[in-house]
Amino acid sequence: MKKYFSEFLGTAILVIFGCGTAAIAGSYVGTLGIAIAFGLGLIIAATLVGNISGAHINPAVSLAFLLQKKLSLKDFIGYVIAQILGAICGAFLVMWIITSANIGSIESVGLGTNGFEKLSSVNLSLGGAFLVETVLTFVFVLTVIKATSDKEKASTSVLLIGLALTLVHIIGIPLTGTSVNPARSLGPAILMGGKALKQVWLFIVAPLLGSVIAVIVNNYLLNEKKEN
Repeated sequence: MKKYFSEFLGTAILVIFGCGTAAIAGSYVGTLGIAIAFGLGLIIAATLVGNISGAHINPAVSLAFLLQKKLSLKDFIGYVIAQILGAICGAFLVMWIITSANIGSIESVGLGTNGFEKLSSVNLSLGGAFLVETVLTFVFVLTVIKATSDKEKASTSVLLIGLALTLVHIIGIPLTGTSVNPARSLGPAILMGGKALKQVWLFIVAPLLGSVIAVIVNNYLLNEKKEN
């Protein structure tokens, strides 16, 4: 249960600081500020719970570890449930803060949800959004795999992963709001409802696909183990 609570807490922290910054302070800090908030949120969460659960804080990351046989099916299910619940609770706290302040309605401010077409800042198409989320998740998850498997990078792995999340957000925020994390997308979408909830399927499927591709590329194209 300590592992599951760690994933719950870590995901809640990511949503509070990442989605919270997008919804509450986005107009002040801009795309770069939001991207940094997500990266720093992940670094803080990983620092707090990494030694307990590994700080996946993302079903796409947990899927990669499952496929690499570094996580059991039981723990995978437990992690994903905890991550989704953490994202919902984090989004609820952001929503409570917004409704308690004079900064606009939830409908006008948002909760840091993801979207395409009219919900995208640049009206990105469904196909474009699917491609973007798949590619960005592929890059992010592959970075996680490499950073956590290389003993030489162990001391800097949290920083590397946080920087990778920041990087994918810089390009992804104007396009889709950047998901690369099904739990991070599902929590706010459930509370927002409407089009955000109708479109959230893409931000579940595409990141999971990106994760699978990352594992395949790592295992078969970037595997450094020498064959006898």
